[in-house]
Amino acid sequence: MRRREFLRVVGGTAITTTTAPRYLLAADQQLPSTIVSDGVLVEAASFDDFGGWKLDTQHYQQMGGCYLLAHGMGRPVANATTTTRLPAAGSWHVWVRTRDWCPGNWDSPGRFRVRVDGKTLKPDFGADRKEWHWQEGGRVDVSDPTKVGVELQDLTGFDGRCDAIFFARAEAPELPSNDLVALSNWKDRLRGRADQDVAERQFDLVVIGGGIAGCAAALAAKSRGLSVALIQDRPVFGGNASEEVRVHTLGIPGQGETLLRTIDTPHYPNGHADAIEAQQNREATLASSGVDLFPHHLAIGLERQDGLIASVEAREATSGRITRFKAPVFVDATGDGWLGHWAGAECRYGRESRDEFDEGWSSQGDLWSPTRPDGRVMGTSVLWNSRQTDRRVDFPEVPWAMPVAGQHAASAGEWHWEYSSPDLHQIDDAERMRDHLFRAIYGSFANAKKRPNNATRELAWVAFVAGRRESRRILGDYIYTMRDMTERRTFADAVVEEVRAIDAHYQRKQTGAKEDFLSEAIFRNTGGKYYVPFRCLYSKDIANLMMAGRCFSCSHIGLCGPRVMKTCGQMGIAVGYAAALCKQHTATPRIVGARHVGELRELIGYA
Repeated sequence: MRRREFLRVVGGTAITTTTAPRYLLAADQQLPSTIVSDGVLVEAASFDDFGGWKLDTQHYQQMGGCYLLAHGMGRPVANATTTTRLPAAGSWHVWVRTRDWCPGNWDSPGRFRVRVDGKTLKPDFGADRKEWHWQEGGRVDVSDPTKVGVELQDLTGFDGRCDAIFFARAEAPELPSNDLVALSNWKDRLRGRADQDVAERQFDLVVIGGGIAGCAAALAAKSRGLSVALIQDRPVFGGNASEEVRVHTLGIPGQGETLLRTIDTPHYPNGHADAIEAQQNREATLASSGVDLFPHHLAIGLERQDGLIASVEAREATSGRITRFKAPVFVDATGDGWLGHWAGAECRYGRESRDEFDEGWSSQGDLWSPTRPDGRVMGTSVLWNSRQTDRRVDFPEVPWAMPVAGQHAASAGEWHWEYSSPDLHQIDDAERMRDHLFRAIYGSFANAKKRPNNATRELAWVAFVAGRRESRRILGDYIYTMRDMTERRTFADAVVEEVRAIDAHYQRKQTGAKEDFLSEAIFRNTGGKYYVPFRCLYSKDIANLMMAGRCFSCSHIGLCGPRVMKTCGQMGIAVGYAAALCKQHTATPRIVGARHVGELRELIGYA
């Protein structure tokens, strides 16, 4: 008997069913009878015009929404606007789902107001509680319910955030917030999605994650005639190389230079505006490739059948609609190993002990490999820069940033503006980690502005999409380690090559520095070219799952050499061609690696 199981994940809670769900996650996840459902929900992601607000999709799994972020770098952004329809005229009570992202003995930096039909609601939102919650907005009287105008008015330019607005008849309705499963169900019901069928699409290959690795996988597979879906949670492709993060691509292209040069970047300073032109070139390449592109789609679950992944579900960010993507083979290029994690593949997070793989080399002891395994990983960066102008430019007081920034002064941030903490998880605490770096940036720039030579300097750009280096790693038939690089081991199934040094990051705070948001790197040269085998690019547990990028099968130190984007792009090319061989030979990736690796290496470009 074939075993079929659907899994949908919200806020770390996995709901499983044996029949394909529509939108409600499961029959036993119906809304509690006390939760109000006779109001009107307006999701911020569905606003008609975002104005100067940014749509942030990074933390959907942690807080249950795609929210609007007033990312003005200290200058209030233009209003976000929309219209909605209410069932009747009269009095309505308004509730806003938001959070105070930096509470303390100061004016909250994320304050904003809500206007309904031109009338400003009394409270400032984003100045209540630090967790995501529904903040009361008072009552409004609506005369024309057929077209009710709603606006978000930013007050500070410092990253106020709004997930949704709810119009209720009841003065004190019970609304779901902390229970993200109930919140998802409630949103789908109120927005009418619960009554819709989930659209289904069939492909030869589905790639989740549109960074350089995912783009390369999709292009390679398409070049071999496969139908390919490329699913990305942001509106643009490129991941850390995108114009939203602006890290230049490092590493060597190996045998994949012809393909990779169509999607990578020149070597500009990290955070540079040249990333915009590189983005345009990448988007043009993808648009003309024939790959089916699904930007702004967040993977939220999958279907398992007899130990295989049968389909992956993705929710479109602005509409909330779900599409089910079916394929015989899948590639996890999410960076965080989401598909492997959901499917039940064995994964790792953190540093191994120095003895497990004989990775004890380091002049800095435990900063390289600890004596015992722990949860430390390399950190997340938020890049930023400023520019000189021909006029005096003021910058607001930011007392809320100073507990993080201290006395540190800076006018730009390179890769070493990086945050990692043993008390925080790179995935589970992603919003908190990004916000910590916001405080470091704004406080350090405010300190720099006190110097006379910076009187005419202004912030030019601060990323709001964080660039992550390391999190979850999916285990394959081989775990790549430091010794594979330092001994430059050769493999019969080698599909990736690199020459860069092992490059492990750690926080300066670990060596006594005051700033916990700055990092250092420990380098070890390998002495030449080293190789990554194909056995590191497919799951040992899920027979039709491959991975490309930083979630490939490796140790913490094993990641520190081949983790950069051109090398990850080589991994993408390898799994894209492997998917074509899976179809040609009706084989799993493991069988391709065992019986057809010569064909795979020939496709990649090895003689």
